[in-house]
Amino acid sequence: MNALEHQLDYVFADALPESGAVREVAPGVLWLRMPLPFALDHINLWLLRDEIDGVQGWSVVDCGISNDTIRANWERMFDTALDGLPVLRVIVTHCHPDHLGLADWICKGGDKKRWNVRLWMSLGEYAMGRVMGAGDGSNAGGERAAAHFAAHGLTDEASLDALRKRDSYYPTLVPSIPHEYRRIRNGDVLRIGSRNWEVVAGYGHSPEHSALYCAADKLLISGDMVLPRISTNVSVFAIEPEGNPLALYLESLGRYESMPADTLALPSHGKPFRGVQTRIGQLRDHHRARLAEVREACAQKACSAADIVPIMFKRKLDIHQMTFALGEALAHLNLLWLDGTLKRKTGDDGVIRFSPA
Repeated sequence: MNALEHQLDYVFADALPESGAVREVAPGVLWLRMPLPFALDHINLWLLRDEIDGVQGWSVVDCGISNDTIRANWERMFDTALDGLPVLRVIVTHCHPDHLGLADWICKGGDKKRWNVRLWMSLGEYAMGRVMGAGDGSNAGGERAAAHFAAHGLTDEASLDALRKRDSYYPTLVPSIPHEYRRIRNGDVLRIGSRNWEVVAGYGHSPEHSALYCAADKLLISGDMVLPRISTNVSVFAIEPEGNPLALYLESLGRYESMPADTLALPSHGKPFRGVQTRIGQLRDHHRARLAEVREACAQKACSAADIVPIMFKRKLDIHQMTFALGEALAHLNLLWLDGTLKRKTGDDGVIRFSPA
């Protein structure tokens, strides 16, 4: 959790929309808060008043995972919160299940098939969603994830077996993905209702995350790239084992630093806040401190990612949290390896360990 939260301005204080209800955060911008069955127990979703080809309606930004509770909440929203108007498009910031999970269902109008609209998404996120939907590419579980983490020091057979058995984790939360989509790219300007929203691509947390920024009204739908309470997970995935996502993430943060100080950030988790530059400074400091910890640990002995986890994460972790923690520990190790600070070697036991170069 962010010990420096007091430096941010939570403009709505502790007022939250009830599950399945909305709160207006700006004219024509509605905030929904849906539950999640994880330690991170909610996701913020956004409804933007829109008009396409003369038809009045709404654009949905992010969707929640596929489960009965969230579907029921959306059905109630469709019936009560849209002023009798249809959804005109679904915009998804990135491919993670809490964002993409119900996109296909919403595009098709929910249980009552009210409309049939297009998914808007970046190519990198759409393609990775399709890959993970086929049961590959996710760190959450399956044979490849187990092998990936075993190579980086997860030797507990019970944990590895639990990982192997989670091979349907992503497809369960994202049961279907539209077969067609409309590509959005960094710098694209989307006309949504009376506002222009610029697509701001971000990397490291996911392949090609799309935040939305309205300069005229100083509104930023930041997705998972800038969160107020927690640091965004940045992981090395089995599908790209030599990746350097932390370097990409830290570079991407620079795209938000020039935004005005009074920009209202609408994050996917936590509460809307002002103070984006302050938060970016906190995130940079956080990762700088974690990198220093990793360098110090590896100077004392050659370390695997599993050795680094208890240094970076002081609490007990379940298997779901462990996949995030191992991926993030490896992201810090890979950055230091790829910049020449560390070297790595595979031991006789098949485990990759890092030591000073």
